[in-house]
Amino acid sequence: MAEQEEDFSALPLPDRFQHKIWKVRKAAYEDAAKQFEITPDEHDPAFRPFLQDPGLWKGAVADSNVAAQQEGIAALCAFLKFGGREGCTRTRSHTLTLLVEKGLSSTRAATKASAKEAILLYIELDTAGPVIEELLPVLSNKQPKIVAATLAALTAIYHDYGCKVADPKPVLKILPKPFGHADKNVRAEATKLAVEFYRWLREAMKPMFWGELKPTQQAEMEAQFEMVKSEPAPKQERLLRSQQAAMARAPPPGAGGAVEEDELEEEAVEVDAFDLAEPQDVVSKVAADFSDQLASAKWKERKDALEALYGVLNVPRIKDGDFGEIARGLAKSMKDANIAVVTQAAQCIEVLAKGLRKPFSKYRSVIMSPILERLKEKKASVSDALGAALDQVFLATSLTECLEEILEFLKHKNPQVKEGTMKFLIRCLKTTREAPTKPEVASIVESAKKLLSESVEVLRSGGAEVLGTVMKIMGERAMGPHLEGLDEIRKTKIREYFETAEVKAKDKPKPPPQAAAPRAAPAAAAPRKVVGKKPAVKKPPPAPSPYAQEAPLAPQPTARSIPGSKLGAPKPSGLATPGLKAPLKRTLAGPGGAAPPNLSSPRRPVSQAPPPEEEPAPPPRIGLGRGLAGRSLAAKAPAAPAPTSVSPPPSSGLTAVERAELEELRLDKDRLLRQSDDLRQERSRLNSEVQELKNQNAQLIEDHTRDVLSIKAKETQLVRARSDCEAAEAMCGQLRREMERLKRALTSAERVNSPPALSSPGRDGTTDEAGIYRDTGMYGGAQDNGRQAFNNRARMSFNSALSEEKENTSDALDARYGRSKLSPDLGRNGRNSAASGSAGRNSPAPPPYQSSRMSRETSNDGTKDGNPQGVESWKRAAEVTSALKAKIEQMKARQGISRP
Repeated sequence: MAEQEEDFSALPLPDRFQHKIWKVRKAAYEDAAKQFEITPDEHDPAFRPFLQDPGLWKGAVADSNVAAQQEGIAALCAFLKFGGREGCTRTRSHTLTLLVEKGLSSTRAATKASAKEAILLYIELDTAGPVIEELLPVLSNKQPKIVAATLAALTAIYHDYGCKVADPKPVLKILPKPFGHADKNVRAEATKLAVEFYRWLREAMKPMFWGELKPTQQAEMEAQFEMVKSEPAPKQERLLRSQQAAMARAPPPGAGGAVEEDELEEEAVEVDAFDLAEPQDVVSKVAADFSDQLASAKWKERKDALEALYGVLNVPRIKDGDFGEIARGLAKSMKDANIAVVTQAAQCIEVLAKGLRKPFSKYRSVIMSPILERLKEKKASVSDALGAALDQVFLATSLTECLEEILEFLKHKNPQVKEGTMKFLIRCLKTTREAPTKPEVASIVESAKKLLSESVEVLRSGGAEVLGTVMKIMGERAMGPHLEGLDEIRKTKIREYFETAEVKAKDKPKPPPQAAAPRAAPAAAAPRKVVGKKPAVKKPPPAPSPYAQEAPLAPQPTARSIPGSKLGAPKPSGLATPGLKAPLKRTLAGPGGAAPPNLSSPRRPVSQAPPPEEEPAPPPRIGLGRGLAGRSLAAKAPAAPAPTSVSPPPSSGLTAVERAELEELRLDKDRLLRQSDDLRQERSRLNSEVQELKNQNAQLIEDHTRDVLSIKAKETQLVRARSDCEAAEAMCGQLRREMERLKRALTSAERVNSPPALSSPGRDGTTDEAGIYRDTGMYGGAQDNGRQAFNNRARMSFNSALSEEKENTSDALDARYGRSKLSPDLGRNGRNSAASGSAGRNSPAPPPYQSSRMSRETSNDGTKDGNPQGVESWKRAAEVTSALKAKIEQMKARQGISRP
């Protein structure tokens, strides 16, 4: 066995990893872990075989022998720990699923711990996203113990790294599925994971999965949540390698680290359902006739339309779209006479602003003013709904955007509107994350001071609360100048609100502490001035006492110059020079004329006249920090040997120069302050103009979109109108042709029905239609041609005329005159032919229907000849003709055809 073991140990590690004997594999895993631990860096050759063949770890993690598997997963942990990010990314896809299925579900505690550590190392070396993506499919495994192990691994990931490093949204989406699992262990692990999410996200996690739980499960979860509500906000317990590197590069002082921790805590608390939810498109779900329903005369229909809109908009996150028409409709509903409609509209505005957030800012100018105007309602339910809508509008925008309208409505004549606006302003100041600028603070304070003088106590208290809240944001020192002129009672009340106010805005004026440092330096220079005065007192003894009094007067301007030196840019840097030159002055004061030759300079001879008594004044000038002042003082030292002319020159020489320079510095300071104020105001004005231009741009974009849609609609209408016009023209042409045809038919019918006297007897029956009334074709048996022509033409004209009016008159004429009058053939072939044969040549020929009737009448009388009955037959024919004309006129009147 010993020889075999030696042979096995001589094999390369990759070969031993795949050996048939489990003891050889186990020994190989142990040797690999030891080699990894002693490598100097992640680029060592020991890692190369496992980077080139990542599949080796697949066999190690899923080793069939539990003892060898334990060492294999431990070797993987060592490889990840010392191998760096490349080892993580290359082996992750081969091992993660097996670590959960084979490692976390193992019966050995050491194997479970190593598998969990390996999963956490995969996240530490890279990011959490790929690891979670690999673990989520395992939740669908058929074995409950594997599903429970996966949930436990996810819980460990979020516990150690938190929801900022590991995105909770993918897991929250599938969390309801484990809650419905049949195995109790799976449900228990799901509960632990949900509690861990609650530690980080609080109530923001509920909209993602809460509605899919059973009521009993919700009650159990609420009980679990109550247990962790009192715990402090969780912190990230394990850092990524990238975070560790950033902390190593960061400066060591702990102040910055403390600030970062506080910021991390605040960010963890700020996570809400909006950040976790996916945007939903709700514009397409809004009813197409929403605007028409809002314009209904019945308040019930308007309220129903708003309720339907609320159901569509009430989602955690809304995808940005064109909500201009909806916003205008909601703003119009704020003026509705029915308070139920107003309340429902306010709720719609609330959910719309809550779901859109920043994109809602372009609709703020449309909606905010109508809401503030409606604050006059005294009913609590309406005012609460309006207040909630205003709060969401503010959260979706900023204090700068809303402040102008708020201050405008603080001047409203209605006390109810003024009170509601004041409360809204207080809520804005408490919830804003950005402190107002100095111009904004000035305008807020000015409006609040006016509220302090109101006759209503609520408004006075509100004004004090506004000032106290602003003081909490800006600080007592910054608010001091604004409170000047107020009586002590009001100041006391403002301070009470200041002490109890809770704000979220961070004070912007943090640079002032840096400005305070240079101020402290001149303050330190003040005692140096006093020290300089003491040697000056020692020098004046040779001079008269009045000069000694002038000596302390000389430093007074320098004491005034201290504030000027604070504002001068180079002054702080010169603070080191006074310390060097101060001893020089003392030596000059002691020896007197010993030092002058050494300190002489081209500029000093000009100022040698001043006496040494003025030397104490220069030290503060030196402390203020310019080399020029130091040189002038050195020049004064050589002038010390002439004590006789000491006092007159100082008052007119160096002191005047110092004062002139001091005045220049003060003028420069004032000029710079004015320029700074002007630039600040200009910047504020430009910011407001930029914001106004943004709003105008958004409005123009909206108007352009609306115009484009309107143009497209008009084009569509125009195309339809053109097609309708063409169809109408075609129909008019058809009707016109039909009318002409009817006119021709009527003309022919009238000609057929005209009396015989109107016909021209001189025309031949074969060439003209008027010849049908001649007797040549009717009674002359010998003239067959004329009779045939008459019969053919009469039959054609009469049939064409009656066929056009068949639908309206055929039934009536059939009932009255019988079928024979409509069929000229009957008159030719039947009894009408007999009558025509017996008639004389010179008698006029009646129309076919008249001749047929006449033939019937003559046949009834039993007489064949037309001589005795001729007159009576013509009378009856005239009656029939007049009746037919009347029918034709009625028919024409019924169809609206005018006689040509």
